[in-house]
Amino acid sequence: MGLTWYTLGIDRRLEKKQNELERIDAEISVYKKKANQVTEIQKQFKILEDKLKIIESLQSRRDEQLRLLEDLQARIVSGKMWIESVQADEKSVKLTGIAFDNPTIADFMKQLESSDLFREVDLKQTVSKRFDTNYNLKAFELRCQKRSLEPDSQKKKGK
Repeated sequence: MGLTWYTLGIDRRLEKKQNELERIDAEISVYKKKANQVTEIQKQFKILEDKLKIIESLQSRRDEQLRLLEDLQARIVSGKMWIESVQADEKSVKLTGIAFDNPTIADFMKQLESSDLFREVDLKQTVSKRFDTNYNLKAFELRCQKRSLEPDSQKKKGK
């Protein structure tokens, strides 16, 4: 009887330990689910942060493009030339246009060089074009390097 009593005590302790292990496993399972949810939320948060950075970049580029176009418009030699296309990337601008003559193109280039938005203005080509059989005009292509632009918001904060 002593051995049976002793075995019964061990069985009860084993059963308690097994129940405790099952309870701990159940808790671990709950915490794993919560940890997976946190991981998923962190992934979604990272995606949202990346999207916000893209939106901020697009907003900044839009503002930059607007400033470039406004500056170009102000520097065009009025009545003597027009711009046909503007292509800009992060570092440079390519301009194509038509002018009445070479001095007009030179004046426009000087105007661009005096801008705080452009540097290294380079005339890539000029080609004579005849329009309406009466007008001999100059088609041109310019390439410029863009200066680093500080956003308007930073300019205003600095004032």
